[in-house]
Amino acid sequence: MSPRIELQVQSPVNPGRQRHALAVGVLLVVCAIPRLAAGQTPEARPRLTLAAALEVAEGRSESIALARTVLVRNDGDLVRARSARRPQLSGTATYERSLANEFQGVFDDIDFGGGGDGSDTSFDNLPFGRANTWRATLSFSQNLYSGGRVAAQERLVAVGRRSGEQALTATRAQVLFDVTQAYFDAALSDRLVAIAEATFDQADATLRQVQAGFDAGTQPEFEVLRARVNRDNQMPLVIRQRVNRDVALLRLKQWLNLPPTADLQLANVLEDERLAPPQPFVEAVAAIESSLPTDGATTFTLQSNLPLPDRNAVAEAQTAVQAREASLVAVQAERRPSVSLTSNYSRIAYPEVFLPAFNRSNWSIGASVTMPFLTGGRQKGDEMVARADVESARIQLRQIEELAALDTRSTWAELVAARAAWAATSGTVQQAMRAYEIAEVRYKAGLSTQLELTDALLLSRQAEANRALAARDLQVARARAALLPNLPVGGATGAPGAGRGTTPAPQPAPVPQPPQQRQFQNASAQTGATPTGAR
Repeated sequence: MSPRIELQVQSPVNPGRQRHALAVGVLLVVCAIPRLAAGQTPEARPRLTLAAALEVAEGRSESIALARTVLVRNDGDLVRARSARRPQLSGTATYERSLANEFQGVFDDIDFGGGGDGSDTSFDNLPFGRANTWRATLSFSQNLYSGGRVAAQERLVAVGRRSGEQALTATRAQVLFDVTQAYFDAALSDRLVAIAEATFDQADATLRQVQAGFDAGTQPEFEVLRARVNRDNQMPLVIRQRVNRDVALLRLKQWLNLPPTADLQLANVLEDERLAPPQPFVEAVAAIESSLPTDGATTFTLQSNLPLPDRNAVAEAQTAVQAREASLVAVQAERRPSVSLTSNYSRIAYPEVFLPAFNRSNWSIGASVTMPFLTGGRQKGDEMVARADVESARIQLRQIEELAALDTRSTWAELVAARAAWAATSGTVQQAMRAYEIAEVRYKAGLSTQLELTDALLLSRQAEANRALAARDLQVARARAALLPNLPVGGATGAPGAGRGTTPAPQPAPVPQPPQQRQFQNASAQTGATPTGAR
C-alpha cells in the first residue's frame, strides 16, 4: 500500500493569491516529495509546468517586490507633498534653571514701591529674575500662496507614481520572459541528454553485435576497434550534456528561489509534434501569428506595414518627459513669493519652587512673505539645468520610439524565422530514423559497412537535436512576442531580474563525424537552428 499524500490550500479572499498559493503547492509537491514507494518511477511523479513556474516566480521574485516598494514610496511622497496645503500645528515645552543672572544686584538699590498688600517687589520676584522658567508654546502656520511650488510638487509625485507603475509592469514582463526562457533551456538540455544517451546506447549495442561477430569469426578485428572507438567517443558528449542540463536546472531554480538540491522534474514540452504555444500565452500568440505571414521568413521584412503595438517602454519615456517638465515648473516657481499665516500661543510660569503654575500667557498672530531678490545666479543655473533635462528626455523619447519600432519588427521576424525553422525539421527526424533502420538491416545482411551504419546513426541523432533546438527557439520567440508590449527595449541579461533575457540556448554537443558527414552537418546548421537568444 503506497503512502497517501494530500495537499491542502486554504482559499484566500484574493483569487490571485489563491492561484499563487496553488502554484507554490504544486511546486512543493514536484520538488520536495521523495520516492515514498519502492516501485515508484520518475515518470509517475508530478512534473513542473511552465504555468506553475511562472506563478511561483512572480510571487517570489525580488525584482517585482522591489518594484512594488517603489510604489509604496511614491505614495508616501504624495502624502508629503499634499501636506504643504494643510495647516501645520506643533507644540514645544521648555524648562530653564538660572544658575547665574547678569542683572543680579543691579536693582538692589532701587525701590520698586511695595504694594499696599505687603507683597515683595524685590529683584528675585521679577520675571527675569526668577530661577525657574517654564514655557509651553503652540505654533500654527498655514500656507496661503506658494507661487505654484506645491502644485508642481504634487504633479511631479503623481508622474513618479505613474512611472513606478510602468516600471513594475516592465519588471514583471521581464521576469516572466526570463523564467520562460530558463524553463525551455532546461527542457532542451534534458532533451539533449536523452538524445546523447540514446546515441551512446545504440553505439554500445553495435559494439556488442560486432564483438559477437568477431568471436564467431565473421567480423575482423578492425570492425571491433572501429565500433569501440565510436562508442567511447560518445561518453564525453553524454557527460557534457549532463553538465549543461544541471547548469540549466540551477538557473531555473534560481529564478524560482529553490535550493540547488531541489529535485526538479519538467514536463515534456518539446516532444509534442503539434507544439502548441505556451499555455500562459496562447491567446496573445494566436492573435500575433494570425497577422504574420505563414509561407516562411523570406516574405517578411522589417519594413512591414503591420500595425505596431503600444510599448510600455515608450510610455515610460513619455512619463520621463512629463517628470522633467514638472521639475522645470517647480524650479520656475522659486522666483515667485510665498505667503503664510503664523500664530504662536504660549503659557509661561516663573515658580519659586520647581513645580510650575502657568499664570502668564503670550499670543501673537502674523503673516510672513518670502521673496527671493538676489540668488547669485543659482536660480538661473537651476532653470538652465531643468530645461536641458527636458530636452534630453525628449530626445531619448524619440530614440526609444525608433528602437521600439525596430525591436517589434525584429521580434516578429524572429518569430516567423523560428516557425519556418520548425517546419523545415518536421520530416527530417522520421526520414533520418528510416534511413538508420534501412542501414541497420543492410549491415546485418552484410550489404553495407559499419561506416554507413554509424553515418546513419549520427544523422538521425543530429536531426533529433536540431528538432528539439527549433522547438525551443519557437517557444521562446512566441513568449517574447506575447510579452513584447511590456518588455523593455534592448538590454542584456545579467543577474535575475535585470535586462532583457537573451541567454543563448544550450547547443547540442558536437558529435564525431566521418568525412562525408561534415557536409550534411554544415547544411543542417543553415536550416534555422540558430538559437533565438544568440542573435
